[in-house]
Order: sequence, then structure tokens, then C-alpha cells
Amino acid sequence: MHADRIWRNARLATLAGDTAGMGIVERGLVAACDGRIVYCGEESQAPQFTGADEPIDCEGRWITPGLIDCHTHLVYAGNRAAEFEQRLAGASYEQIAHAGGGIASTVRATRAASAGQLLAESLPRLDALLAEGVTTIEIKSGYGLEWPTEQRILTAIRSLAAERSVSITATFLGAHAVPAGQDADRYVDALCNEMIPSVAQHRLADAVDAYCETVAFSGLQVERVFTAARQHGLLVKLHADQLANLGGAALAARFAAVSADHLEYTDEAGVVALARAGTTAVLLPAAFYFLRQTQLPPVEALRRHAVPMAIATDSNPGTAPLTSLLLAMNMAATLFRLDG
Repeated sequence: MHADRIWRNARLATLAGDTAGMGIVERGLVAACDGRIVYCGEESQAPQFTGADEPIDCEGRWITPGLIDCHTHLVYAGNRAAEFEQRLAGASYEQIAHAGGGIASTVRATRAASAGQLLAESLPRLDALLAEGVTTIEIKSGYGLEWPTEQRILTAIRSLAAERSVSITATFLGAHAVPAGQDADRYVDALCNEMIPSVAQHRLADAVDAYCETVAFSGLQVERVFTAARQHGLLVKLHADQLANLGGAALAARFAAVSADHLEYTDEAGVVALARAGTTAVLLPAAFYFLRQTQLPPVEALRRHAVPMAIATDSNPGTAPLTSLLLAMNMAATLFRLDG
């Protein structure tokens, strides 16, 4: 068998479906040809390879599959460090938002940033994730809340994929918050009749997301957004039940959403709906930690009903200001007991 690179004497976490736990191979070998893996397994069972230079001795180091960060808000300008101090003083997410902080604060900074600034500020955040082994990442817009800025963010997201060797999917999160001074229903009209059609026409995003919360959009408003997205051939995702149970999980399931994310307040009926729809539950322990929440997501119910679960950073400037998927995984284990 031909291979142009070989790594030997490695410990492999294969995640093979027919093995328990991580599918650990203690003395493993990985061989690649033209950028693709042609063998991964026990060194003693590997075929003879031709074409490779001297094998790379990993000296017992770990090799794992590439990590996927499936929920991030990586492209934005400015910071919201002051909000952390406000939360320590007792201010809630809702209080900060109603006072003009939160998402609205980042919207103001992002609207003022050029495309070049957005790209320059986002690259270091992306590089931090890549350094930890992330090979695929989802990035949402949502800090424009007007078409020119949303378009600029989505274009920056696509540009990041050209700047680095990474697979990136883009999500249009125009329904992130109601723009200051605007009527929610009229803004949803603009999303459905103008922005989503433009996103689809220019292929700026792969999916549409929405924030279903008392501080953002109601279930009925999200239904309108999702209906428009589906009509234009776009997948849907939902920020659901993070701060209260508004039936977000069930709503996501009705539209066969790719994922329902957060889910701290999702009830048993919502979990059952996710299971029937095949929707992935994306848990975001960093937001739980930074917001100092106490309501745990229904992990046991998700397990009981065999709902697939994923962990992501939720990397954003306010409620999850981190760029470490490894830390998010540790938080999921320690805070959510996702340790086995």
C-alpha cells in the first residue's frame, strides 16, 4: 500500500463504533496518502507501506479525530468585559439586555467595523480553536441585525475558510435580537421577505438560526422565520429554552431542525420531540458557567430517549468568551456530568 506520511508509536482515540469508550489503541499507526488517511489502527496489523519517508515517531502521544465546534459566534467586533463585572454584582442576562448591553452592545461595535476589521479580529479566535485540534467549525452571524452588516459578517465567515485550512459552515442568525427601536414583527417581516431570500440567493449561509426567548423572539415569530428558511432550501437551528421553557425544543423538532442548542429548561416533552425528529441537542456549558446558571440541561432525559448530544464552545463576546473546545468539554464533564 502506498503512503506518503506515516505516524507510528501513537496512542489513538479512534471512537470506533464497535469498541467501548474512546476505542483506544495503545500502540497505533496512522498512514496518509495525498492528504487522506489510508490506515489507522494497531501498528502490528498495519500493511507494508511504500513511498513514505522515515516514519514520524509519536513517542506515545495521543492522536484523536479532528474536533468539531458546532456552535460559535466567532465574527464580531468589540468586547463586553464590563458585563462580567455586572453579573458578579448580581445583574441578570435580561437586566443587562434591557439596559442596552448584551447583544445590542456588540451590534453597535460590529456595525462600525469594516470587513477587514472583522476578519482581522476573528482570525486570532479561529487560530486558538485550530491550535486545539478543531478541524470543522460552525460560525453564526447575528451581530448586525440589519442587512448590510449581516451580509458583511457572512462574507467574513466565508473569507475565514480561505484564510485557514479548516472546514467552515455559516449560519444566518438575523433573528438574534430585536434591533433597538424596532418593532419585532416588522423586523421578522424584513427577515422573511428580504434577508433570508438574499442569503439563499447568494449562498451566504448553510442554515438559519433564531433565538427563542422572552428577551428575543416568540415561538410564533420563530415559526415565521423557519418557514421562510425552509421555503428557500435552508436548514434551521434554534437557540432553545436557555433562560425559560418556551417550548423551543418542540418547536425545533417540528421543523426537523439540525440542532436545538442550550436546552437548560427543556422538559420531558421537548426531549421526546427531539428524539422523534432526530434533532441533535447541542449543550453549551461555557454559557452556563459564565451566566452562573443553576438549571442544568436534562442530560439524563436526553440519554434515556437516545437524543444525540454535542458539545460546543458558544464562543461569543458576552456569555461565553472563550476559544477552547477542550475547556468546554471539561466543563461538560464537570458541570453536566457528561463523563461517560
